[in-house]
Amino acid sequence: MNECTHIGLDVHKDTIAVAVLRPGTTEVDERVIPNTPEAVRRLLRRFPDPTLLHACYEAGPTGYDTHRLVTSLGVACDVIAPSLIPRRSGARVKTDRIDARNLARLNRAGELTPVRVPTTAEEAVRDLIRVREEVKSDQRVARQRIRSFLLRHDKRYPGASDKWSQRFEVWARALTFDEPLAQEAFAQLVGAYFVRDAQLTAMARRIEELATQEPFAGPVARLSALRGIGTLSAMTILSETCDFSRFPTAGSYMAFTGLVPSEHSSGTSKHQGSITKTGNRHIRRVLVEAAWAYRHAPAVRGKLKDRLAGQGPDVVAYSWAAQCRLHGTYRKITARKGSHTAVVATARELSGFIWGLMTGNMGV
Repeated sequence: MNECTHIGLDVHKDTIAVAVLRPGTTEVDERVIPNTPEAVRRLLRRFPDPTLLHACYEAGPTGYDTHRLVTSLGVACDVIAPSLIPRRSGARVKTDRIDARNLARLNRAGELTPVRVPTTAEEAVRDLIRVREEVKSDQRVARQRIRSFLLRHDKRYPGASDKWSQRFEVWARALTFDEPLAQEAFAQLVGAYFVRDAQLTAMARRIEELATQEPFAGPVARLSALRGIGTLSAMTILSETCDFSRFPTAGSYMAFTGLVPSEHSSGTSKHQGSITKTGNRHIRRVLVEAAWAYRHAPAVRGKLKDRLAGQGPDVVAYSWAAQCRLHGTYRKITARKGSHTAVVATARELSGFIWGLMTGNMGV
């Protein structure tokens, strides 16, 4: 790598700040180019041997198209995790050129942590599942708006509980208001909710369909052997992780989920704080939701029994061991710190069981 030229790229919507660090020097050549495929090709054609180039840029809203373009030209390129880039505490000036310069220097020093770049097919599935999450959030907001509107107009649900349900929806759709404009406003709110509901139904059906096809059918069935993990949760975990083998240990996968506790230790003192939340938030959400299932005593019944029907005895035994261990964790920590702390700790251990199941390390 001593003869390798390192190129730091600070990629934005319209421009790319470029810093070129040649071998044997600390001086950086800097420039700003348009963010177009033609400009990137012109930049890289200036170097006669693409195998002696190593480019990198921060992961961000521009996605992975720059990576795919650069690698298609025969140049090695890393997409860097922004949260893991070393920062100098005394630095108070930040510009695109400085960011590109730091990327080039840190990349040559081996101080940067790259992320795994998904294939276009993997990214497409991930996009579908993430869009479903966003629509689910929009649906929740639509419900809150309807409830607020009804509260302002003193419309109270006559049932025993005013929780959102199918009966609540039927009652809400039949409501009338004295003022025509109020009726029109309420109709718009209800319409917005049912649009989101129809979108969620369609996307859930499509994701369920994908889960029965390769390459997802086998992994989804395997993950669904764990209590609390259904098809949608399994698809979220698979699309966000992609390759479990890139995590050498269960602890490294736990760190990827952001469920490990933060720590500040010095000398003989050791202090652990709340979870880091520096990993994948989509997996973290799914795991915390799944972890609530382990507040119940271990049992195999209902949908879990059906999901275990086609699995081998090793997977069934592993699923049962996970239930026993995680239920014990939940009860023990609930007694000391409450249910919310307990469910996060249970989710952390659940991520370890998921790693073991998907990598074949099922020794409990």
